[in-house]
Amino acid sequence: MAEQERRLPLPPFTRETAAEKVRLAEDGWNSRDPQKVALAYTMDTQWRNRAEFIHGRQEAEAFLRRKWARELEYRLIKELWAFTDNRIAVRYAYEWRDDSGNWFRSYGNENWAFDDNGLMTTRYACLNDLPVRESERKFHWPLGRRPDDHPGLSELGL
Repeated sequence: MAEQERRLPLPPFTRETAAEKVRLAEDGWNSRDPQKVALAYTMDTQWRNRAEFIHGRQEAEAFLRRKWARELEYRLIKELWAFTDNRIAVRYAYEWRDDSGNWFRSYGNENWAFDDNGLMTTRYACLNDLPVRESERKFHWPLGRRPDDHPGLSELGL
């Protein structure tokens, strides 16, 4: 397997390495770069995202392209919920607007499983969208990586 097919940290996870994996996933998704993000998943990755079922890295990349074309000004925060040897559960929230200027905060949970090379084999996501007024937004950093000093979900009361 090529070096780019390894994604540190590798399982089995500790609390520290699981939290690091969560932050790296958050950073990747905040890049809104479907090709780059898709590389964190196995070629045969399996996803459930809402009612959509994704099979393989190419479908994951296509899904992400559609997602970020629709969810504008996307900003995401993930938080470690639980972990075992090769599995991580997270809760997350992200804010975005549609092309009509309506803002939303989407809340959800994800269950992840990883192979020995640290690539995600499965991603099961459950989430809901809450319309919010622009004045109710909580995620105000410039597009891209969340700054280290920006509060996380727990600190924001989410």
